[in-house]
Amino acid sequence: MKVSIVKYNAGNTVSVINALKRLGVEPVVTDDIETLRSANKVIFPGVGEASTAMRYLRERGLDIVIPSLTQPVLGICLGMQLMCAFSEENETECLGILPYRVKRLDSDTLKMPHTGWNRIEQLRSPLFEGVGDGERVYFVHGYYVETGADTTAVTGYGMDFSAAMNRENFHAIQFHPEKSGDVGAQILSNFLNI
Repeated sequence: MKVSIVKYNAGNTVSVINALKRLGVEPVVTDDIETLRSANKVIFPGVGEASTAMRYLRERGLDIVIPSLTQPVLGICLGMQLMCAFSEENETECLGILPYRVKRLDSDTLKMPHTGWNRIEQLRSPLFEGVGDGERVYFVHGYYVETGADTTAVTGYGMDFSAAMNRENFHAIQFHPEKSGDVGAQILSNFLNI
């Protein structure tokens, strides 16, 4: 199985690589269009800032390529947010795969960024096969996606928001499966088996 990780200078790639290696997969980190198109699975991870990340994607034509992919794609954290239409983080136009706005968590009432273990509930996706409702996963983020028709898991931090989303072949999770122990490993394994 060929698994490509989108290279766009957003952090956290090494821990995703290590998590996949533990599952017996040797991924390729690339921003090469043909390598991404020919992969069986594509992972779009990220920790960073939306406008900088989108600039890198646009400079390499990846803003056109990623939405056109037909194989299963998994966006993680910033990757999920960039799949949306717009981010309040520096007023950034994103990829538009998911028709949602990314909003800033309320820093007046909540400790920022949201960091730590939270429950995911209302699970409804092949990603969560064998994962119990209410399991805990690890989050680090200051922005969130509202819940909507494409929400496949919900978590709460000040309010309920999307912990995961799915539209066609595009799967997205706000939390970090590579830092979420056995539950995260199960979710990554489920993605590889979609």
